[in-house]
Amino acid sequence: MDWRAFLLLAGAGVLGGIINALAGGATLITFPVMLAVGLPPVIANASNAVAIAPGHLLATLADRRKLPRFGMRLVWLGLAAGLGGAAGAIILLALPPRLFILPVPALIAFATLLFAFAPSIQAWSRRSPRGLVSSSDTRGGLLIAVASVYGGFFGAGLGVILTAVVSITDPGDIRTIKVLKNLLASFVSIAAIIIFVAKGMVQWRETIYMLIGALLGGYLGGHLIRVLPAVVVRWFVLVAGTVMTAIYAAQYWF
Repeated sequence: MDWRAFLLLAGAGVLGGIINALAGGATLITFPVMLAVGLPPVIANASNAVAIAPGHLLATLADRRKLPRFGMRLVWLGLAAGLGGAAGAIILLALPPRLFILPVPALIAFATLLFAFAPSIQAWSRRSPRGLVSSSDTRGGLLIAVASVYGGFFGAGLGVILTAVVSITDPGDIRTIKVLKNLLASFVSIAAIIIFVAKGMVQWRETIYMLIGALLGGYLGGHLIRVLPAVVVRWFVLVAGTVMTAIYAAQYWF
């Protein structure tokens, strides 16, 4: 790997870390860069999952005082997230690589649209009646598990999905919702990563380069959030997601 690939991976990690700190949506930047340096799509997806995973856990620890009280419901939701993430990773590895390649443009497009409508989704979910789903721990856990299967399989947009589901199943102030979302996303990532590592699907050199950049970007994002308007970051992510959708649709579909 030459120095240009190193700079590309580390730079994408920095940018992704900043984006996650300010608005979320780093995978729309980091996953295409893993592809750009020559990794096969499934390897790129697994390596990207490892590179950006610490961001969720760091965000959880940073606001841990807002975590819900430890109890059986939190254990159940965490178990649902972990099992869902593991199932998504297993499905990914069980599919022939060409069957993952084909939906990649659609997955990026879906994640971009989800990101675009995230504020509306989250506003709607916070207005939903408290009893809509929370009356059943089983249904709430199943919703988390379904969202987590997607997260283990691909992951872009998982934060938005989990935020919406958590807002319905565990209504509360936005900080509590966000910290629970980050905790559940950590369980999804850890479960998927264990499987990816066990199966030898992670390209460690590229992953470490991006991971270093992502950690730096997360730190910088914590400071930039005070001065940089989130709308600027949102538009950057939306444009990047749209461009990447077009590029990979042309590459894999035509």
